[in-house]
Amino acid sequence: MRFLGGPQKLFLCRTILSTHPPKMRHAAIAGIRLAHTDIKVPDFSDYRRPEVQDPRRSSQDSSEYRRTFSYLLTGATSVVGVYAAKTVVTQFISSMSASADVLAMSNIEVKLSDIPEGKNVTLKWRNKPLFVRHRTAREIATEEAVDISSLRDAEHDRDRVQKPSWLIVVGVCTHLGCIPIADQGDYGKDGGYYCPCHGSHYDASGRVRKGPAPLNMEVPYYEFLDDDTVVVGN
Repeated sequence: MRFLGGPQKLFLCRTILSTHPPKMRHAAIAGIRLAHTDIKVPDFSDYRRPEVQDPRRSSQDSSEYRRTFSYLLTGATSVVGVYAAKTVVTQFISSMSASADVLAMSNIEVKLSDIPEGKNVTLKWRNKPLFVRHRTAREIATEEAVDISSLRDAEHDRDRVQKPSWLIVVGVCTHLGCIPIADQGDYGKDGGYYCPCHGSHYDASGRVRKGPAPLNMEVPYYEFLDDDTVVVGN
C-alpha cells in the first residue's frame, strides 16, 4: 500500500482510520509521520571547531588553521608512537640480557698461590672446564722453542700467555668438545694434555700437536689483579 501526498493522502488516511483494524491504523499513522520533514536533525555544533560552524563562510578561510592543527596532531602522535616503540624495544632487549646470577658466573677469581709449580687445576667457568697450569721453567723453555711452522694451528707460546709461568685455557677439545686429561699423551711428560675420545694431543701451551683436533684450545680473556690473583672473564 503506497501513501500519497496532498488531499489524496488525507483521504486515504481517513479511509484507513474508519475502515481498518487498529494495528493497520497505527502503521498508517507511523508511515505518514516518517513521510514528513518535521524530524529534528541532531546538532553537532558542540563537536565542531568554531571556524567551520558558519555554513556561509568558505572553507578556504579556515584551511590554514585546520592544516596546522592536523600537522600538530600528526607530530604529537608520531612522538608518542616513537616513544612507545622505544619502550617496547628496550624492554624486549632487557628481557634477553643475562640475569644477575648468570653475570655472577661469568667471572671467576683464581688464587694462584694455591697451585703448586708443575701442577694443573681444573675449575668450572661458564659451565665449561677451565685449565690453569703453573708451568715449570723446563715447560716454558720447551714451548718457547717450538717451531711454529710445524704446528697445525700456528701460534707462538708468548701469544697465548700473559705471564710465562701461567697457562690459562678452556679445557675443551676442539675436535668434538671432549675434556682432555692433563699430563697425559705424547706431550704429557712436558705438561701437555691428551683427549682419549679421539686421540688428540696438546702441548703445555694448549696447542694441538697430533690427532683430529683442528685448532688449539681456546685462551679466554683474563686479567691479573696482582701477583697472586687472576680474574677470568670480562
